Order: sequence, then C-alpha cells, then structure tokens
Amino acid sequence: MPVRSKLTARILGLAAAALLSSLTAFGSAEARLRTDGSDPFGLFFGEEQDETAAPAGAAIPREIVGFPGGHAPGTIIVSTAERRLYFVLSGGQAVRYGIGVGRPGFAWGGVQTITRKAVWPAWTPPAAMLRRRPDLPRHMVGGEGNPLGARALYLGGSLYRIHGSNEPHTIGQAVSSGCIRMLNEDVVDLYERVRVGTRVVVLR
Repeated sequence: MPVRSKLTARILGLAAAALLSSLTAFGSAEARLRTDGSDPFGLFFGEEQDETAAPAGAAIPREIVGFPGGHAPGTIIVSTAERRLYFVLSGGQAVRYGIGVGRPGFAWGGVQTITRKAVWPAWTPPAAMLRRRPDLPRHMVGGEGNPLGARALYLGGSLYRIHGSNEPHTIGQAVSSGCIRMLNEDVVDLYERVRVGTRVVVLR
C-alpha cells in the first residue's frame, strides 16, 4: 500500500476511535442522568452547569468551624451563596452543614423564626407548586419516600422549611423551590440542637 494511503487510513482510524469515545461518554452521561438526576454535560436541561456548586453526590462533611460575627449562640445562619448552614455555638464556633438551596428565581433572604418542629413530616405541596407541577401528589405521609425527609423545621408563617432529603446528591446544589435541604443525618443532628423560637438568618 502506498505511503499516502497508509497515512490516510491511519488518520481515519484515529478519527473513528475519537468519535466512538465521545459517543460512549455521551451515553454514560445520559445513563447517569436517568439514574441519579445529574447532568454532567449540561445537555439535557437546557442550561449550563453551576460551576460554584459541589459536584453532585460529593460528600460535604458536618464539622465544627470557627465562626466570628457576633451572632448569639443557638442562631442558625444560612449562607445561600456558600451552600452551607451554620448553627452558632459559644466561643466563636459553629457547626457547619452542607445544604441544598433555592434554584435561580427561588432564592430568598431575610430573618425567620422556627415556629414548628416535626419528625418524619407529612408533605402537602403548596398551591403555587401544584400550579407549576400538577403531576405532584396532593398529600404524602411521612416516611423515607417523602421529600421532606426525616425532620422539618418550619420557618415562621412562610412556605419555607429546613428539612431532610431523600436525594443526597442535591446537597451543595441550587435545586429547590426555596426550602433548605439537608442530609437526613444532618437535619436530625440540627433538630436536636434547636428549639421552637430559634432565630434563622438567611443570607443571599
């Protein structure tokens, strides 16, 4: 075979291998989307990936950290931008948790108070959510399949809650309709630390 023909065949072979590799990666991404809800290439939801978010499924450990700032012990500080919740301790420290926050258009800020605590809470989607998602159930009893998870802390007279989640891969992401999501084990830990009347400061 002439040298030019050999070179052409070689180039075509490399191009075919690269195309096969790309198709395989695309298929893997689509399969992962279908099984865990992630969208690694930003192709399926029609929007770019949030580069400030933790990778889907990445563990965000609960830990005690330094926390200056003058807030009274027992206060909850939610940092929406950081995707972290702080429970203020004495001595300039706080317990830091990873959280999921409101997606674009649903983020909010302000000061609220915990008005109710619930163990394995039932869930009734609010009317505004049902208008957006008429496929949702009108009521769900508490349990492992309930989107509020193991515990819920109700914030004032608002529709928002700090609650557990049966979707741990969403922690560190901006995915909710405004509620603050936590790992079930983390919301159980926080639930034991707080009381009705606890002040909650949500920072945008």
